[in-house]
This record gives sequence, C-alpha cells and structure tokens, in this order.
Amino acid sequence: MGPVTADTAGTVVTGEGQEAAALLEETRETVDPELRRAVEGLPAAMRRVAMYHFGWEHEGGGPAAGGAGKAIRPALVLASAQALGAPAEAVRGAVRAAAAVELAHNFTLLHDDIIDRDVRRRGRPTAWTVFGTPHAILAGDAMMALALRLLADDPHPASARASARLAACVVELCEGQQADCAFEERAHVSLDECLTMAAAKTGALLGCACALGALYAGAGPEEVEAMDAFGREAGLAFQLIDDLIGIWGDPGHTGKPAGADLLARKKSLPVVAALTSGTEAGEELAVLYAGPLKEDDVSRAARAVERAGGRDWAQAHAADRMGRAVQELSRAVPDLAAAGGLLALAEFVTRRTR
Repeated sequence: MGPVTADTAGTVVTGEGQEAAALLEETRETVDPELRRAVEGLPAAMRRVAMYHFGWEHEGGGPAAGGAGKAIRPALVLASAQALGAPAEAVRGAVRAAAAVELAHNFTLLHDDIIDRDVRRRGRPTAWTVFGTPHAILAGDAMMALALRLLADDPHPASARASARLAACVVELCEGQQADCAFEERAHVSLDECLTMAAAKTGALLGCACALGALYAGAGPEEVEAMDAFGREAGLAFQLIDDLIGIWGDPGHTGKPAGADLLARKKSLPVVAALTSGTEAGEELAVLYAGPLKEDDVSRAARAVERAGGRDWAQAHAADRMGRAVQELSRAVPDLAAAGGLLALAEFVTRRTR
C-alpha cells in the first residue's frame, strides 16, 4: 500500500485507485440486480421512496440514471471472501450477503439524513425532503427488514451466522448514532468519546461487511474476527477522511454545501481534536461553536480547525488506523498479496476526496 493521505485538493488517481474503481464498478454490476429485486418487492409507497433514494427513479417515478452510491461495503464483502481464498463460485454465492449489507447501509443513510436535517445526498434532494419524514423513515425500516430477510432466505450454510452478526452490528450502529446526537447537545466532548462513537457508527458496518465475506468463504472464528477488526480499523480511517471532506470537500463532488458539517456545528473528529487542543485557535473555534454559525463564519471556523491542528491530526490518525487495519488483516491473510483487492479498496476509501 502507498501512503494514506487525505488530499482534498483533487481526486487521487493511483494504481490502487484504478483497481478499486474497477472493483467497485464490478461490484455494482454484480450486486445491483439482487438489490433491485429486493427493493422492487416492497409495497408501492415504500418502493417509490427507496427507488428514488438509490437513484434509480425520479421523484415522479420515471427511470433515472443516477448512481446508487459507491458500493464500498458490498465490495468489501466480496473482496474479503476472495482474499480468504474462496473460489469464484463461492464469491458469487456471497452476493446476497453483499446486497444485505448495502440495504443496511442505506437504511442508516435514510435515517441519518432526517436526524441531521441534510437536504442533499448524491447531488439531489434527500428522500425525506421529497416524500416527507414519515415516508422516509418507514422506507428505511423496510430496507433493514429486507436486509435480514435476504440472509434468512439464503440457503448458504453461513447465512444464519451472517444474519445474527448484521443484526448485532445495526444495534451497535444505532448506539453510535445516538452518541453522535447526544454530543451535539453537550458543550464538551472528549476525543476518546468521539473516536468510540465513530468506531460504532462507521467502523462496525465495515467490519461486519468483511466478517460476512469471511463467513461466506468458510473461514474459522479467528479469521472472521480478524477480518472484522480489519474492517473496523479501516472504517475509522474512512470516518476521519469523511469528516475532513465534510469541512474541506468540493461541493461539486460531495453534493453538499462547502463546510456543511461546520455550518451544522457537528462535533466531527477534526473539530473535536481542535476544540481539545488547548490552543488559541481551538478557543476561537469554541467561541464560534457556542452560537449558530452564519455562512460567513464557516471559512473562519475551517481555518481555526486547521490552525489548531485538527486537520493534520485527522490525516495522521487515518494513516495510523490503516496501519493497524493491515496488521489485523495479516492475521487472517498472512500473504497480503492474496488480499490485493481488499487493500486497494481500503486505500481508496482513505484517499478519496468526495
């Protein structure tokens, strides 16, 4: 793997990036048919919301050419199975598990958009702003139920363990989201608390995706846990980069206003690192965060985070977490050459700029 950085000036195109992009495209082509079959089985009102959310239909119901997301989590399921030596047929057998993980992820997105009052996702209005909050919540609930049903109906011998693992993961995700919401009501949050929250809110599902791939590859308990740990560490690195993008990302790529996280006064990891830095810039940021931010204050807040060391800390900590992720991976896959696709995906999510 090359160095892990968060270059927010432009998209990184490296050998790993090209390999990851190809893997993500292949995953989308493989998993989307299973995903669409599941979604099309929903009752009409919820199906309409879900089809819009995935970018497959316009608000009025006509077909749309929008993307359904990057497919990082289902790609991790399939790449994990492959890294553990599963033959091509066994990897294809994990497609239903990959679709289940993607449904669970999008359940969280529908609900997160409502909780955070986000009005844009993937470059267009969020589902709750189009269809209303109750309809978006119920569509999300139905998608989570679909995820568990996909696994329950799967004849694969690992499906029951996979279903139990995904259900436990979602409870952990909810715990992380609840902590995130609670932080917004508190004046002071420690960096350790914030890291624990991010590990649950983001790391848990990436770990679960890797563990499901291991289960479907027929791996033993120690290998499954090592893959889960790999995904969790990579997930925390992912969240760190996501938080950087939430401050310095290009609106043309993110589909959200510049500094959207700052405008919402989110206590993201770079922000908390700055607030707890004991620096003059950190104190300036605390004053800004004490009251509602105006759009003119966003650039000031971003500069304060950077001067307080929040940006550098997040980049360095993302690199550290990816180092830990590779160590965990080596417990399950001693010859890392066999995990080339998995490492390429991990490199991609920690070098992305949108």
